[in-house]
Amino acid sequence: MKKDNQPIIMFDGICNVCNHWVQFVIKRDPKGIFKFLSLQSDLAHLLIRNHNLNNTQLDSIILIDKDQIYTESTAILHIINKLTGPIRFFVLFWVIPEKIRDKVYRFIAKNRYRFFGKKESCLVPSKEIQNRFIKTETESGKTDE
Repeated sequence: MKKDNQPIIMFDGICNVCNHWVQFVIKRDPKGIFKFLSLQSDLAHLLIRNHNLNNTQLDSIILIDKDQIYTESTAILHIINKLTGPIRFFVLFWVIPEKIRDKVYRFIAKNRYRFFGKKESCLVPSKEIQNRFIKTETESGKTDE
């Protein structure tokens, strides 16, 4: 994978709420700051191992930004902080202690398939947003980006 220093959002590609979150971010990221990578991909597994993340964090949105790793509510807040529009109001949640934010996040993450359902396969991006997703060997036959 070519290193371009763009923040990477890793997400559960079969989770409906995660896919809606990705679409939400794309609409509020007109400059294309973020790249996206499904947690189900081999590249995501490699990045997770390389950054010493554990299996409990696989139920989380993971943000890699300038070699820093953010998970759970902290990842969400870092992402929101870079978006445009009224959503930025939610950065005020920084005042809530991380333990409390993450407890709520974990409850939703643990029950996400039951609450929101899941897809049979990972999100296939439209041509308009395809360049925002990191291609992996399993998708293109070679590592891209």
